Amino acid sequence: MTYTITVTAVRRTARASLTVAAALLLAAAAPATAGSSDGGGHLYLMVTKGDRRSSDIRGTLLLCDPPWGHGRAAEACAQLDAVGGEIKALPPTDIMCPMIYAPVTAQARGAWHGRPVEYRQTFSNACEMSARTGAVFALES
Repeated sequence: MTYTITVTAVRRTARASLTVAAALLLAAAAPATAGSSDGGGHLYLMVTKGDRRSSDIRGTLLLCDPPWGHGRAAEACAQLDAVGGEIKALPPTDIMCPMIYAPVTAQARGAWHGRPVEYRQTFSNACEMSARTGAVFALES
């Protein structure tokens, strides 16, 4: 019997494995830091492109003491610090986005200075997400 494995299938499996590994890492770290007020925060960030059935999911663990997690982690941590970890309170960027419907869902879960953070928002496209969330969900940078 012969099996054919496509590059797309391998990539999907790798992404799913990384997402699960990051989620487990966050779950293991959360109880240890939930009661701490040591300054800083940790958020597990996920960006899903397309509708709910999409398998194009990217995720990372953003740490803010010191900043780590993606290419713009220091900027993301500074932006979050300015709004007390409230992602919805981030000021929108004045940018013109194309009117193209390519839905993107941004999710965050974790803690900011000992306070739990839960966030989920679907945007019309990646430009709108970037304009509303700044560097926080800039996972591809």
